[in-house]
Amino acid sequence: METLTRRTRLLAAIRAHGRPVTTQLAERLLAGAWPTYGRNTARKDLRGLARSGLLAAVDVDGRRIYHPISTKGGTA
Repeated sequence: METLTRRTRLLAAIRAHGRPVTTQLAERLLAGAWPTYGRNTARKDLRGLARSGLLAAVDVDGRRIYHPISTKGGTA
């Protein structure tokens, strides 16, 4: 249950940010909400949201970047 809440909060933070995010940025977005939130947890959450179809993952210059997908279809 905590995973669902954490991922929901991360997705809301990404959408509020309004731009694509990296693992490092996702870690910073939730640092205050979960004191133990680190790089590996951020990576797992981003991959989970991408598998769920809520984020689109793109590799740019050897780095993975996640774009929010709008509810109307396509990236936000």
